[in-house]
Amino acid sequence: MTRKLAASIIKRLVASFVVTMKLPATWLAALVLTACLPLAAEEKWWPSKWGQTDRLGAFNYLSSEKTLAAAQLIKTGKSYALGIDSGPDTPAGADLTPRSFNLSVVQPGQLLGKTMGKNGFGFNDDIVYAWLGVGTQIDGLGHVGINNRYYNGVPAQAFIRYSGLTDFALHNAPPVATRGVLLDMARHKNKAYLKAGEVITVEDVKGAARAQGVTIGEGDIVLFNTGWMKAKLKSDPELFNHQEPGLGVAAAQYLIDKGVVAIGADTFGLEASPGEDPDIVFPVHQLMLVKHGVYVLENIRTEELAADRAWEFLLVIGIPKYVGAVQAIINPIAIL
Repeated sequence: MTRKLAASIIKRLVASFVVTMKLPATWLAALVLTACLPLAAEEKWWPSKWGQTDRLGAFNYLSSEKTLAAAQLIKTGKSYALGIDSGPDTPAGADLTPRSFNLSVVQPGQLLGKTMGKNGFGFNDDIVYAWLGVGTQIDGLGHVGINNRYYNGVPAQAFIRYSGLTDFALHNAPPVATRGVLLDMARHKNKAYLKAGEVITVEDVKGAARAQGVTIGEGDIVLFNTGWMKAKLKSDPELFNHQEPGLGVAAAQYLIDKGVVAIGADTFGLEASPGEDPDIVFPVHQLMLVKHGVYVLENIRTEELAADRAWEFLLVIGIPKYVGAVQAIINPIAIL
């Protein structure tokens, strides 16, 4: 039975009940709405536009042609590292996870200064004990779900393993070299930084793009400069990591409809926190990752791009080949 047919049957049964019991007509709408709530909660967002078996989502927009076009934006050769440091003092975890990052340097087999060979060979190795969501990062499609279903409707039990994801793992991601667009919301709103909880709207996006003279197209990656990182990352790391200005649901949908590959910002979680509805947790993440396969970029260092008014550029992201990874620490490079 289809959801539409089920809803129709429920409506007829409730209508019959209202007539039989001689209840006020206004009760009909209320009863039908209540009866159909479970159906609404089970809204189906799959299969994706790329088919039921797709596991790449918006990475499908990437192409050699798009890379060549983006390369034409290079005029000076100046490059910008958009990653922040990942270390034990990097704000991480927010309210949902106890994320941390620790690194140890060891000298295997070299106790008490022992060396190897006649040439006195010695070396250092490092061991990392870390969550991959510390610092500048990309969220893969296996990161967020809705009622235990993920992108393309794949149920959690089908691919999540303690030893790593068997689907959506980021070691399968293609190299990313495409056009990046920076929207400077702080400049557009004539502020040093947007305040915590301040929502970026569709009109904000359109207005900033218009003021900067840029358009957003299929295969682009859009970054937002809110000024939040520059203002709060070091001066108030606790606040930086728990509240933030950010993208609203409607603005996210607007960019998704443009065919973007990913959206990022100079904040820990891209979307506004506190959000538009305090009872809904990370709805922009669900909209992007789960329903549309659009990737989330977090803790992007945008202040240098904004200072140079670098609104469009070649954006290159190499994603580490950690087998089974949900997320990855990255250092995107913008080239002008």
